[in-house]
Amino acid sequence: MVEDNGSVRTLSVDIGGSGVKVMVLDITGKPLTERGRLETPQPATPEVVINAIAVLAASQGEYHRVSVGFPGVVRSGVTETAVNLNADWIGFDLATTLSKQLNKPVKVINDADMQGLGAIAGRGVELVITLGTGFGSALFVDGKLVPNMEMGHHPFCKGDTYEEQLGRAALEKIGDKKWNKRLQRAIASLQRLFNYDCLYIGGGEAVRVNMNLPLNVKLIPNITGLLGGIALWRE
Repeated sequence: MVEDNGSVRTLSVDIGGSGVKVMVLDITGKPLTERGRLETPQPATPEVVINAIAVLAASQGEYHRVSVGFPGVVRSGVTETAVNLNADWIGFDLATTLSKQLNKPVKVINDADMQGLGAIAGRGVELVITLGTGFGSALFVDGKLVPNMEMGHHPFCKGDTYEEQLGRAALEKIGDKKWNKRLQRAIASLQRLFNYDCLYIGGGEAVRVNMNLPLNVKLIPNITGLLGGIALWRE
């Protein structure tokens, strides 16, 4: 077993509906390698996604442990939902399977949770939403994660969920202007619901946000989803 000191390198993996990304981090969470990315294979079954991770991992050099952000509910390393991937993920032990594939210890968490761990200040009520293929969410209270919060599939407007109104399919259908108006309504709704101290907006489509944001709302780069991987190994 590797000693938990400055030499420990963590392979951080972000599984998305459109892309699989990896990067190696040092013990403080600083990137040691350039981000590697492959298009998410279709159909996105566990076998082909794990193979993509293995290919990317082989290009990243030495690492001692692995953190994975997965787009769905994760409990004890087992993926319970995967709306934007494939039904074969339901009940799949990703942590154990990937650990055997890479011969390294693996921890798995929801992808929005991992992005939040890379973004939050750790004070007060902090909400994270990710705008990508779907709509991810994570809630933190004084730095502590509220687990398994899949807000994207809750009703938002006109009988649609947040994901149906603000996911990539909706963005491509209605265009940036209408999508931004929907997002503005969502931000106001979430403020009333959670009374958050800060809202962080990330994900691949966060670059399409074009509005005057409230002072307590911050855009975060998509790479934050990888940078949060170091937090999975902190006691």
